[in-house]
Amino acid sequence: MKKQKPQVTNDIVQNLFHDQYPGAEVKFGYVSIPPGERLPSEGTTFHEEQEYSFITKGTLKGVSGGELYEISAGEASFIPAGEAHWCVNEGDEPVELIFALVKA
Repeated sequence: MKKQKPQVTNDIVQNLFHDQYPGAEVKFGYVSIPPGERLPSEGTTFHEEQEYSFITKGTLKGVSGGELYEISAGEASFIPAGEAHWCVNEGDEPVELIFALVKA
């Protein structure tokens, strides 16, 4: 069973817009991950969309596709649709990022 913190997730992830086009769907948003927060709180997550992210503040560590990674402010990432992943903010400041989820 997955544990969820709906109030924390709502505070962390803000969908700025969600639109559908013929043959495609785009979600665009902003995330602020507090120090010590892990997403998801246990296990991994995945989604049907391609995920493109740009880190604007802080550093995230995690696993995506079975590989360890670290990404910091000024860097971008791509997570393919269906790939299991998780991340954690081990720093002492919030990690902020902008994301686009694209389903074609």
